[in-house]
Amino acid sequence: MRIAEEVTFGGSGLDRAAHLRGDAGEEARLAADPAARVLPFWRMKPLLAGDALTRLAPDHPALASAAEDALRIFLGLDENGPVFALDLSAWLPEGLDETALGGFLDQSEQRHPALPDDHAFTELRAAMTRLTPRDAELAAMARALFAWHASHGFCARCGAKSDVSSAGWQRQCPACGAPHFPRTDPVVIMLITHGNSVLLGRSPGWPEGMYSLLAGFVEPGETLEAAVRREVYEEAGVEVGRVGYLASQPWPFPASLMIGCRGEALSREITIDPAEIEDALWLPREEALQAMAGLHPRIKPARKGAIAHFLLSNWLADRLD
Repeated sequence: MRIAEEVTFGGSGLDRAAHLRGDAGEEARLAADPAARVLPFWRMKPLLAGDALTRLAPDHPALASAAEDALRIFLGLDENGPVFALDLSAWLPEGLDETALGGFLDQSEQRHPALPDDHAFTELRAAMTRLTPRDAELAAMARALFAWHASHGFCARCGAKSDVSSAGWQRQCPACGAPHFPRTDPVVIMLITHGNSVLLGRSPGWPEGMYSLLAGFVEPGETLEAAVRREVYEEAGVEVGRVGYLASQPWPFPASLMIGCRGEALSREITIDPAEIEDALWLPREEALQAMAGLHPRIKPARKGAIAHFLLSNWLADRLD
């Protein structure tokens, strides 16, 4: 698919400078560079000013809210200099409403007193379609790494508490010496068609009327093609023949790589597995156009910014080549 990397969080050409991560002296030099900038995150929410990531100088007063041992990650080198992400989760916003956090889409915003009023920590899923490709890549990378560190603080081999190393790109066990690296979970997401219709499904807990493409994790020892066929059959009882790759999308919620594929259904009969999905249906192209335009009386499309929306839009526009 020629326009594959136009998907949200697609590659922006950032120089990740991986060769600099393992050198503590080099990391210190980069952090001291007058051109260095820091992207603050609070509970994995990036700081935005309007439609842009906020880049602060390392000595900005707002960064003093970080804990002494706050996680700092070297993200790479952009055209202006070194870029870091810093965890400000130790800061407690005044009047914080914990019940507003989380959920299907966290609409709450948190504002730091040392920053202008138009600066706010914002849930990435709520802002992802407004970001430039470079900002989207930086935000996705940082969020995925913060999430990995939050859930992998102990050695999987011996259980000892591990230490951050390699500028935030590794954890090292001081007890047994085992290295641990950020994980990415492969997920197939499938544009399954039969004639002029596309197969859609919905999970319990989604907003009323929202449908998307079927998706599922790739299992150990499984090809992408086999995962597509297995997941579609498990969830909807539909057998799939030919399968092809379309595009991929990093999805840092918390650590997936969505692998977009297309497949041709061999039958139309649907038998859903209620343990997997709540409903599935075949939607004719004409009705899919209505849904994507927000005009369908019953079906709402996958959220903008998600690869499902990207694949459906390009299927409708005949741009899957």
